[in-house]
Amino acid sequence: MPYYLITQSAQEVMRPENSPARNIGDYLVKTERSALINTISIYSQRGDSAEQLRLFYMNDAALAIWKEMGHTPLVRETLRRPGRKAELCFGVPYSE
Repeated sequence: MPYYLITQSAQEVMRPENSPARNIGDYLVKTERSALINTISIYSQRGDSAEQLRLFYMNDAALAIWKEMGHTPLVRETLRRPGRKAELCFGVPYSE
């Protein structure tokens, strides 16, 4: 299962609605699809510049729901697994 590297700028990070870990769960409950929570995996990592202040690694399910919620994430890269420094912030842990 691939992970997609999404970056957010300092300006995006300042808006609470731009936090997938904070908002996806609520969205799935409101749309009566809370069972999908078991398919989502989102890892986060601190970036190193104002243009890339926060990095997210999202699996297919998380990215699809994030887009459905009206977000237009900038996908920088597709990877086999989250970055080594990334920490699980929502959903199921990575597994081979």
